[in-house]
Amino acid sequence: MPYLSRAPGPQKHPVPKDARITHSSGLSFEQLRQACVQKGVLFEDADFPADNSSLFYSERPQIPFVWKRPGEIVKNPEFILGGATRTDICQGELGDCWLLAAIASLTLNEKALARVIPQDQSFGPGYAGIFHFQFWRYSEWLDVVVDDRLPTFRDRLVFLHSADHREFWSALLEKAYAKLNGSYEALKGGSTIEAMEDFTGGVAETFATKETPENFYEILEKALKRASLVGCSIDIRNSAESEARTPFGLIKGHAYSVTGIDQVNFRGRKTELIRVRNPWGQVEWNGSWSDRMAFRDFKTHFDKVEICNLTPDALEENTLHKWEVTVHQGSWVRGSTAGGCRNFLDTFWTNPQIKLSLTEKDEGQEDCTFLIALMQKDRRKLKRFGADMLTIGYAIYQSPGRDEHLNKDFFRYHASQARSKTFINMREVSDRFKLPPGEYVLIPSTFEPHQEADFCLRIFSEKKAITQDMDGDVAIDLPEPPKPTPAGQETEEELQFRALFEQVAGEDMEVTAEELEYVLNAVLQKKKDVQYKKLSLVSCKNIISLMDTSGNGKLEFGEFTVFWDKLKKWTNLFLQFDANKSGTMSSYELRVALKAAGFQLSHHLLQLIVLRYADEGLQLDFDDFLNCMVRLENTSRVFQALSTTNEDKEFICLNINEFINLTMNI
Repeated sequence: MPYLSRAPGPQKHPVPKDARITHSSGLSFEQLRQACVQKGVLFEDADFPADNSSLFYSERPQIPFVWKRPGEIVKNPEFILGGATRTDICQGELGDCWLLAAIASLTLNEKALARVIPQDQSFGPGYAGIFHFQFWRYSEWLDVVVDDRLPTFRDRLVFLHSADHREFWSALLEKAYAKLNGSYEALKGGSTIEAMEDFTGGVAETFATKETPENFYEILEKALKRASLVGCSIDIRNSAESEARTPFGLIKGHAYSVTGIDQVNFRGRKTELIRVRNPWGQVEWNGSWSDRMAFRDFKTHFDKVEICNLTPDALEENTLHKWEVTVHQGSWVRGSTAGGCRNFLDTFWTNPQIKLSLTEKDEGQEDCTFLIALMQKDRRKLKRFGADMLTIGYAIYQSPGRDEHLNKDFFRYHASQARSKTFINMREVSDRFKLPPGEYVLIPSTFEPHQEADFCLRIFSEKKAITQDMDGDVAIDLPEPPKPTPAGQETEEELQFRALFEQVAGEDMEVTAEELEYVLNAVLQKKKDVQYKKLSLVSCKNIISLMDTSGNGKLEFGEFTVFWDKLKKWTNLFLQFDANKSGTMSSYELRVALKAAGFQLSHHLLQLIVLRYADEGLQLDFDDFLNCMVRLENTSRVFQALSTTNEDKEFICLNINEFINLTMNI
């Protein structure tokens, strides 16, 4: 199913106060809870039922699951016992250790934990079998409610559980996260940083310790000052190495947390130290400096570091060095904005384009530091429908200084200034850059063209950056359309056309839609430069609707001569963009053709037009193109009439793009 843009362009990063209600009833957690209390019943969530559809989508349970509430499993269940800690996180029969590691890291950040797990719930007074959790998702916070029926086998929880069997916050959190993603099975396999972002709204950075930049210590120091979540791990080469213990007391394949970094004077020299915590406890580093590991040892023994940089809304008011954040929501739509990477020059330029203005240098530096994070939406939820992660990335170009969508020729002759390290099939691609102050154009894309997805693009900068959506105008250089032929100077072809019109029209010199269809097809068939199928009756009816000033449903010769001049202009446009003379135009070229005809449409409208008029091969034949032009011209004329007369107050508040959107959907 195509993805259409919703709320495109730059948006101020929201400060979450009240998370958005997500339950299909439209009721909040408290409203649902109160309704159950008044009725004396326990909540049953129809949005995530206690059956196999919430468990798996590609397999059947190997054991008979029984859904039970905590009170049916143990006496006197508790939501949280003695605070939420790492011992409350024990993995069950589901391959979601990445999620568990993120939950363990979450317990180390009191403010972030309180955001994800609201404190207004328990098994005490007011209990109604309903709980709720809050997750960040694509620049907004969502409130996810669940009932407390959990999958069990022989009265034990099958999935995530606490070491104390009376405690249920972690199991219910896992259920809410499974609901957010469509099922428990959707949680199989993933990256810890993905869940960290969903718990905080932060942005990820991943570093291989053997390839870190020279200022990596400084990067970690700044991250911790910003209260970022920092994790590290040791890679495993095969399943046999999982949980293997090294001679220095480190565990392979486990997620560790970095909780501090500092320098000390030791024997007359400065020594860099880092504090690393094993969320699972028990086994600890036994090398030099004990819990405070030497930074050089850290880079030697650990393979990967993941930083979840928190956004301003997740930080304390007095936190130093906050990031400035800008968010863009967009879509790659097959046929209009899914242009693929730079390898596909003919379509690359049609991707969404965002202008980035870097105006302030970093403190004490000559360049501007910023992070670009490109996230594809809902791919985990869409797994059940066969969707995989798309391979995504982005490129950054020096802006030529024009506030318009860059065309194909620009990319033919200009190289990128920076780009993502790689195109990769992960939910998010993020990288850190340093560029001189100036104006740049950022282009997010999939690797292959014609692949559809919604995306969220976030720009984090140390100093304020200005962004602008460049998907409005298109730079073009087209010849002037031919002038109308003055009376008495008609060409031989036009004289023949007049004779044909008179022959078909009869004495009243007016033609019906059926007669117009015959006239146009007879004339256009003689044009050797136009390869096309016959014009449809629908197109001819639309032409009469556009040009009929008398309102009798027919076209007189004077009205037709006006249309004939338009038709010649549109024919020339079609021929210009029918590069291979096949009789069709690529839908990716439609943006420029419409601009040349005088229509500057929004991204969303362009997508609607492509969906309506392009075929499966993303091509428009001449009849499709003509029908599109006539509809747009007619709609624009109606809008201008309404705006001039002020007769219809309902439409006065709409702009031309909104009005066309409304009428094109009728």
